[in-house]
Amino acid sequence: MDITLKHQPSFALAVVNLSPNEVIRVEPGAMVSYSDGIQVETKAEGGFMGGLRRMVAGESFFINTYTAPAQGGEMTLAPSLPGDLIVMEQSGSDFYLQSGAFVACETSVSVDASWGGARGFFGGAGLILLKVTGRGTILASTYGAIEERVLAPGQRYTVDTGHIVGFDASVSFEVRKAGSWKSAILGGEGLVCQLTGPGRVLMQSRSEEAFLGWLIPKLPSARSN
Repeated sequence: MDITLKHQPSFALAVVNLSPNEVIRVEPGAMVSYSDGIQVETKAEGGFMGGLRRMVAGESFFINTYTAPAQGGEMTLAPSLPGDLIVMEQSGSDFYLQSGAFVACETSVSVDASWGGARGFFGGAGLILLKVTGRGTILASTYGAIEERVLAPGQRYTVDTGHIVGFDASVSFEVRKAGSWKSAILGGEGLVCQLTGPGRVLMQSRSEEAFLGWLIPKLPSARSN
């Protein structure tokens, strides 16, 4: 599988070249186009319980599997929100990806819902995590542009929960309020995630929650109609 990213960082598009008979798993709604001969199958990955875990994590119950013909083929993929795409090569180390960031992966990579307990619940949807395991290529999306930090052992770094894309499993995390309750509520920051290295942390420059917080009050209400 060879992936070329175009139109970054605002409206990224992935051009995926598939080898003969190669298989790729794609999140429903991410497919833009594909060449002649590619076959698609829709199923609940991991059966009913696997699909249910994906729904809990904010993903689709079903996932699409595309298979290239004998001569190979091409697909184009894009996220639902404007922003960037990132190609990650998993070498066997686990990685946690935020709900909604998964776009596609090779069949040698496993993407499973991992409930973050109370930390995930109080942190919002951004901390209901997908656990990425195995070896191979995974394609992930962000809302806005991608920013990366590599934390040294013991180094702490604080990120708004809505801006987290993912982090290495070696990174520990704790959700807490931003300062005092007064500053958390009146300052508009709410809850943040304190990450402790070692490992890589990926962030997105925009937050879906912040955008909805700006948009919803501006929508016409039933009373105004």
